[in-house]
Amino acid sequence: MKTQKTPVPDKETKIEKKFYLVDATGKTLGRLASNIATVLLGKHKSCWVPYQDTGDFVIVINAEKVKLTGKKMFDKVYYRHSGYLGGLKKETFMSLMQKSPETVIEHAVKGMLPHNRLGRQLLKKLKVYRGSQHPHQAQIPVVLDIK
Repeated sequence: MKTQKTPVPDKETKIEKKFYLVDATGKTLGRLASNIATVLLGKHKSCWVPYQDTGDFVIVINAEKVKLTGKKMFDKVYYRHSGYLGGLKKETFMSLMQKSPETVIEHAVKGMLPHNRLGRQLLKKLKVYRGSQHPHQAQIPVVLDIK
């Protein structure tokens, strides 16, 4: 008797891509980012394979209303380096939220994606916006409820 194998999508063009809308109002940053990363990877689909882009697009609105638990609001620090000697730059969560709240969510999601070509490709499917308006109405996004 021949066993039946799980069907693997042969081309990424055959995989149907949806647009999901996530409202970040009052959501915890880490839980929000892990749920977004799951949708971007496509792990919620039955055709998921680790080496292909089977995920969907995610639109995040109200990025400035995301929250953190505990004292992280005041203690969390983001680091980056220019590549030159003494080029370490530090920025607190509060100052980054005032300047660019989109960066906070993108940074959190990026850390939960694979650190390779596929991860960089998946990150391009994440669209984060400060207010409640976004330019993706034509794609008819489905509202994704994240606890």
